[in-house]
Parts: sequence; C-alpha cells; structure tokens
Amino acid sequence: MSDVAVGVDVRRPGELTGRVALVTGGARGLGAEICLVLGGAGATVVAGDIRKDLLHGVVQQVVQGGGRASALAIDLTDAAAAESAVRRIVEQHGTLDILVNNAGTDLTVPIEEMPVEEWDRILAVNLRAPFILSKLALAHMRKAGRGHIVNIASTAATRAWANAAAYHASKWGLLGFTRALHVEARAVNVKVTAVVAGGMKTPFLLDRFPDIDVRNLQDPRNVAEAVRLVLSMPDDSVIPELMVLPMRETSWP
Repeated sequence: MSDVAVGVDVRRPGELTGRVALVTGGARGLGAEICLVLGGAGATVVAGDIRKDLLHGVVQQVVQGGGRASALAIDLTDAAAAESAVRRIVEQHGTLDILVNNAGTDLTVPIEEMPVEEWDRILAVNLRAPFILSKLALAHMRKAGRGHIVNIASTAATRAWANAAAYHASKWGLLGFTRALHVEARAVNVKVTAVVAGGMKTPFLLDRFPDIDVRNLQDPRNVAEAVRLVLSMPDDSVIPELMVLPMRETSWP
C-alpha cells in the first residue's frame, strides 16, 4: 500500500478525522465516490479493489481534494489475502475503524445459462467476502471498543427481476447477514448498517444495460453521502438500515 496525505476538507472539518476506513470495490462507481466523500470528511481511506490500474487514480483524487488515501490491490475471493490486508492496515495505521463492503459483481443470464462456477464467483464476491472481512474487522473493533461496518445492499434484496438469480441471492443474503451482525456487534459497541441502494449511474449498470434510461438512475455521489451520514451519527445512536432511491425509480411508490 502507498500512502500520501495532506489536509482535511474544510466543508466538513473533523467529521471523520482520525478514523481509518477500508472501502472495497473502491476503484470506480459507488466505491470510488465513497472513497472521495469519506476522504473529504477527514477519514484516512484505504481503497481496495482487484482493478489495480484504476485504484491509484481514485487515491490521487482523494489527495487532490485534501484527504488521505492509499491503494490496496486485493482479490476478495481469497480469504488469506483478506486476512493479510486487514492485518497490514492495522499495522500501518494502528486501527481499522470503518469497513465498507461495497464490492459487487453479477452475470445477467437466465438460471439455465448460469454456470455453477459463475454462481459461486458472484456469491464469493457479494456475500462471502463481506462475511470474511466483517469477521476480521470485528475482531479489531471489539478490542478498540468501537467501529462501524457498512454493507452496501441493493433493492435487489427486497424485490426480484429476471436473469439475476445469483445477484438476488447474494444481496438478500447480505441484507440478512447485516441484520444478524447488527444484533451481535452492538453488544460490543460496534455499529452495523445496511445501505440499500436503488439504481445508480455507474458502470455496473451502464456497461451491461446501454439502453437503460439514465433519468431513472441516481448519482452514486448521493449514495456515498448517505454512507457518510450513517458513519457520522453520534456515538449513542445507530442507523441499522437505510434505503436510498432515485426520485424516478419506477418500481417503488
């Protein structure tokens, strides 16, 4: 990991200053926006992603905005790599205060065309990796007596559409896992939040659905600001679940 640092964004002085945040899927889309927003709020951001070529650009943007950031190239399907990464973050920074499990993947095909290997890969990234990282992070947060884990869920965890069975299974599972983790972690003063995001103008949707009506999607920055909001709650309050929808989302009242 490389680390570069300058001052704090004057728009939100001190809001998350002193906190160290690991953001998975931080190389682009919502993950990149979360890195920028948290860095702007004073957090030291570790942007984790398998896309090494994109990571350093995000880190540079955080730094140019007055924040602190480092790049972490990681394959989230590798449990040993996840354990090593968390250990290195704690060794380098002395703490891990915030974990944002944002990384996600999908294959848009009917069930009959879904290879078993792809099903396993999607659940490994979307559900197994958040479990592993949360388990590792919680051990450090328990010792510190505080911390916050944010899992980025989706409206795919509350409704269903065709050709996304693995994605739905992973996000429904992630929402259930988050609720269970909230119950366990609050006993040791660690907060857990599910941010349920509606459609966003990110490569995750736009690359797969080039004909999608972008007017029905929201700016990922808005969801990143919602993540900042839940992380900025007073110590004696927690938001266990928050849904953030585009105003024109057609599947909701």
